[in-house]
Amino acid sequence: MNRLIVLLTSLLVVLPVRAQALSDPTRPPPALSADAPDAEVMNSQVLQSVMIPEQGKPIALIGGQQIRLGQKYGERRLIKLTEWEAVLEGPAGIERLFLTPGIEKTRVTTPAAKAQSGNKP
Repeated sequence: MNRLIVLLTSLLVVLPVRAQALSDPTRPPPALSADAPDAEVMNSQVLQSVMIPEQGKPIALIGGQQIRLGQKYGERRLIKLTEWEAVLEGPAGIERLFLTPGIEKTRVTTPAAKAQSGNKP
């Protein structure tokens, strides 16, 4: 019984400490905060959101500005917009901004799906 009390007491001491170490997952990265030294430069190159309405032109949120398809963002024009990518064309050429940079989407095909499609009568 004494061991159980010691275990519960130690958990009560450790759990609040561990909970304080967690950060807010919805908080923007430090590089995007307003007090970061290069926040303005960093924000200008970030595709933050894509809105594709049923009617009307798609909209990209780039660096805090809403840019409709065909509109200019600085010297560049938004020429293509998909669910995960904005394509800008300007004097320096074509530039692609990704909603999730560093993450590539690939199609996964399971062996069971291949076998089922090949066994049709």
